[in-house]
Amino acid sequence: MKLFGALAKLWRGLLHIAVGLWTIYAHFPQLAPTHREARVQAWAQRLLALWGIELVVRGQPPHGGPVLLVANHISWLDIVVMHAARHCRFVSKSDVKHWPLVGTLAGAAGTLYLERSSRRDAMRVVQHMAEALREGDVLAVFPEGTTSDGLTLLPFHANLIQAAIAAEVPAQPVALQFVDRATGQLSLAPCYIGDDTLVGSIWRTLTTHGIQAVVSFGEPQRADGRDRRAWANALRHRIAELREPAQRKV
Repeated sequence: MKLFGALAKLWRGLLHIAVGLWTIYAHFPQLAPTHREARVQAWAQRLLALWGIELVVRGQPPHGGPVLLVANHISWLDIVVMHAARHCRFVSKSDVKHWPLVGTLAGAAGTLYLERSSRRDAMRVVQHMAEALREGDVLAVFPEGTTSDGLTLLPFHANLIQAAIAAEVPAQPVALQFVDRATGQLSLAPCYIGDDTLVGSIWRTLTTHGIQAVVSFGEPQRADGRDRRAWANALRHRIAELREPAQRKV
């Protein structure tokens, strides 16, 4: 029964992705940006529901921009979860653009792409981010640079935080966690680290019952004279604090 349940979830999710792709090609060119954002958020919420993942939002998501959301990174599922909690534009590695299906979905959501191996490209992306923030966008970054096991936080890379300093806009810490609804303990099912494959992580997620995706929004804060490294450390500390309640019990 567990196998058939997971296959049913997978099939429903694939159909939902197909509908999303059709919507992008058939309707997005005619939609205003606010309507696109609403469609993306509703699509993400529906995907989580189809896969049996309960969304729990704590704190206050931003009503609008400009703001830079700064979150920890656990899984391939993080982007869907954050879109479901509050639509935002992500900064992602450039190879995502070429992934089948995912690249199209990410592009439609307004993703900005970064070539990680190029220092010059990082500077270009920071400038582009600053321009988008000045125009009132809600951007999101994962300053750990890669996924962790969800139990600890990796060091934060501060480069992308510079965009909020340059644009003189606030950054808002966001803590992501996956929790077992029955026990309140952290769930490692959606993790995507080490030797995990994407297919293996997706299958483990679909075969695990009762996952809650907990998104905890902290209060927006400004640099207040701090350089990007000091501000990144302060944001990391705040995210660690936001994770503590869910680590004890949801």
